[in-house]
Amino acid sequence: MDEIKIKISDLTLNYGAKTALNNISVTIPSKRITALIGPSGCGKSTFLRTLNRMNDLIDNVRIKGAILIDGVDIYDKNIDVVELRKKVGMVFQKSNPFAKSIFDNVAYGPKINGIKNKNELSEIVEMSLKKAAIWDEVKDRLKDSALNLSGGQQQRLCIARTLAVNPEIILMDEPASALDPLSTSKIEELMYVLKEQYTIVIVTHNMQQAARTSDFTAFFYLGELIEFGKTKNIFTKPDKRQTEDYITGRFG
Repeated sequence: MDEIKIKISDLTLNYGAKTALNNISVTIPSKRITALIGPSGCGKSTFLRTLNRMNDLIDNVRIKGAILIDGVDIYDKNIDVVELRKKVGMVFQKSNPFAKSIFDNVAYGPKINGIKNKNELSEIVEMSLKKAAIWDEVKDRLKDSALNLSGGQQQRLCIARTLAVNPEIILMDEPASALDPLSTSKIEELMYVLKEQYTIVIVTHNMQQAARTSDFTAFFYLGELIEFGKTKNIFTKPDKRQTEDYITGRFG
């Protein structure tokens, strides 16, 4: 039985009058990869952003229900959102390295969290780049601008930057959609290694990617969670006709 990391109960989210997520309840297991699939505009990315309160930054958002991480309601008024976002890191669809050196990109989070010791920062940078499977490619050019890296390297650098603040959960919003097949396979291999230490939730449009990389899959449609289960079951014996229609390409 998988240990539960995130428990979502009766989650409803409105942008003004529009309901983007409707009454969603699901549990996300620890140290597994959970893929969120469904057609564009179905609520996948909105759901992902509720897990680190990124939707708080949008005007006119109303959220009802509860999201517990390790048993703590992250929407409680006493929650420190900065601390929450350290624990729940995010990797975006488009790699977004800072216009700084490779070293300073990875050291940025630890520095703003108060780590000043150069040796300690160097250790964190090296360890994070190794965990993100990019150390061997950049170890001799840490002072170079991160903007000189290829798209796939920039995305792995952004993963290293997320890892540098020691999260427990990594949210990935279509992390490979802008990458070539080789870079995509590197990101997928990396996810597989990272799940030994981290809980990963990934939004993907790519059905094969969901089938290849994830342990569990959630199918969203029009703001509803239609079905959630082990990836193998969702892709071979879904319970719901809608899930089957989407996976076999009848719509979406």
